[in-house]
Amino acid sequence: MQSDAAPQASRTIDLILRAESVALFLGGVAGYLAMNGHPLALLPLLFVPDVSMLGYLGGPRLGAVTYNLVHNLVTALGVVAIGWFAAIAPLALFGAVLVAHVGMDRALGYGLKQPADFRDTHLGRIGR
Repeated sequence: MQSDAAPQASRTIDLILRAESVALFLGGVAGYLAMNGHPLALLPLLFVPDVSMLGYLGGPRLGAVTYNLVHNLVTALGVVAIGWFAAIAPLALFGAVLVAHVGMDRALGYGLKQPADFRDTHLGRIGR
């Protein structure tokens, strides 16, 4: 007899991870606005990091590298920190946009890409 505990635990973990991702998104937006980023510019700026998908024109391996380089918190927080401590406001603002973008993507189920296929991510296959 199989228990329903494992599927329930998986759903609970998924919910927690999505809530964390929404919090990242909101934190990035709050940081952007706190640094006097223009609110109307935020919407189009949120999609700029997706330009990194152009790496897929060179194949799935290069695409995964370029996508993952941009779509991770190490890069995003590093850009915020460099911009903040070097007093380069546009760089800090873009870092906040990156944080928001990563949160938005993860909340929607888009994870870091595996080199085999764009649809294979660390969160599972897109379009299950």
